[in-house]
Amino acid sequence: MTDTEKTPLPPKRKGLTRRQKRSLSRGVQYAVFAAAVIAFGVTADWGRLQNQFAQVEIAERMFPDVITLALKNTVLYTVTGFGVGLALGMVIALMRLSSVGPYRWLAGIYIEIFRGLPALLIFIFIGVAVPLAFPGTEIVGGTYGKVALALGLVAAAYMAETIRAGIQAVPKGQMEAARSLGFSPARAMVSIIIPQAFRIILPPLTNELVLLFKDSSLVLFLGVTLEERELSKFGRDLASQTANSTPILVAGLCYLLITIPLGFVVRRMEAKAQEAVK
Repeated sequence: MTDTEKTPLPPKRKGLTRRQKRSLSRGVQYAVFAAAVIAFGVTADWGRLQNQFAQVEIAERMFPDVITLALKNTVLYTVTGFGVGLALGMVIALMRLSSVGPYRWLAGIYIEIFRGLPALLIFIFIGVAVPLAFPGTEIVGGTYGKVALALGLVAAAYMAETIRAGIQAVPKGQMEAARSLGFSPARAMVSIIIPQAFRIILPPLTNELVLLFKDSSLVLFLGVTLEERELSKFGRDLASQTANSTPILVAGLCYLLITIPLGFVVRRMEAKAQEAVK
């Protein structure tokens, strides 16, 4: 190569790099979000909002009943409904995995029906259709039993699919190893497969618990007494009595007292599950 010959320089890139474009896009998004927050803060009538949703005197009158009565009932409805749904969902999941055709068909029909129907219709069915179909009979537990049954029927359809997926996620070699040790199929399922499946499906089951906690507000369609009210009904009754929305805000904050910690637990369990996989 002679002195007069020069290595051609690579052409200069024009425009922004990919990283610069991402940074610019992110900056624009932040700016839009900040502008929206500022616009809301400047244009909102905070005085009227405070008068309608933040009356301290009204909020103080809700305690301790909002905790000892409404929140307690909400938690009780949720826990009993979750228990019914988990037990029924386990049975349906095993039917779904059964080698017997009619069991699989019945489980599939149940799942499709109760996943497709709104929870409100299930509550109305339990509160109206069941007494009409079986006059003179009463569901054990009164309103608490009706809510547990309604929530359980809805939750079971979702839990069944979650449990089925968890069982199928357990390696098949686990069942084969259990059978080689002399376990019967039923004992291997109960002792080996299901415990491993539950470790996998614990986060989505906890998410279902959060959803049931909110769905418990549908208890008002069953016609409850003053002592059976949950958070939503309790807040709405006081709001109509005081002509103010502060009770609804307080009831909403009480929901968050449960759902936020549960959400944190779900995220922690998901993180631990991902670490275990790695």
